[in-house]
Amino acid sequence: MPYTIDRTFQASTFDDIVERTTNALSEQGFGVLTEIDVRATLKSKLDVDTPDYLILGACNPKMAHKAMSIEPRVGAMLPCNVIIRATEDTNIEVSAIDPLASMAAINNDDLKSIAADVRQMMEKVINNI
Repeated sequence: MPYTIDRTFQASTFDDIVERTTNALSEQGFGVLTEIDVRATLKSKLDVDTPDYLILGACNPKMAHKAMSIEPRVGAMLPCNVIIRATEDTNIEVSAIDPLASMAAINNDDLKSIAADVRQMMEKVINNI
């Protein structure tokens, strides 16, 4: 089972795709709670040079509240991570976690229903970048 929803962009800058991604997230009611610059972190901690790689911790408060009301420990699996990375062939790839895949380990049909709704929202995010 694939665990991400992906889209690849050609002839765009990394910063442009980051901006378009955050805008698309916002349009679906997601805010960015965390932003991890993996490239800068690996350079700082390991002195390793890597292509651009950003992890956005995205959260839709309404959906998170619904999920935590049904399964309080689900917060350990939140927020929904979205990565933006430069690929070796100079493209930019955006990958969002598939909430259905991440919630598969939890045996709760109500939670899986919410995950399906969030998956549809994430698909719209990826398609609207």
